[in-house]
Amino acid sequence: GLCRGSKGTRLRISVARGVLNVTAQLLGATAGALLLQAVIPAVSQGALGAHGLGPGISPGAGLLAEAILTFALVFVVFATALDPRGLTHLGPLAIGFTVLVDHLVGVPLTGASMNPARSFGPALITGSWAGHWIYWIGPLLGAAIAALLYQQVFGHREG
Repeated sequence: GLCRGSKGTRLRISVARGVLNVTAQLLGATAGALLLQAVIPAVSQGALGAHGLGPGISPGAGLLAEAILTFALVFVVFATALDPRGLTHLGPLAIGFTVLVDHLVGVPLTGASMNPARSFGPALITGSWAGHWIYWIGPLLGAAIAALLYQQVFGHREG
């Protein structure tokens, strides 16, 4: 399960639980896209929320945007919801505001995925795979950098 080390920010889950979490997210995103497909008339379906780059956004810029958006979100999650030394009671508000700002900035650029599973479901159901790698590598890179930076900067403080 989720463990907090004696210093508060050392978080670990087992590989098996991690695989189950990723699998559940991918299945949930796919089920969500299937439900949208079942409810929305075919003439109005579009790409059912599949992500794509905005006009004039290069793959490199999209990758960087997704990494930055996800970095911001994951860093805020660590700082509020997961670190008992932080303002945990403000976690939901801080996370919500971060998602709001990420969407205001990111939707015109990339669609603001911030989660590979969120991009996977609609892409699978609609076959919209153009640039899909951006929505895996960008968020994974941003999340990894946020986690490593948080651990290095705040993981060794006594709480």
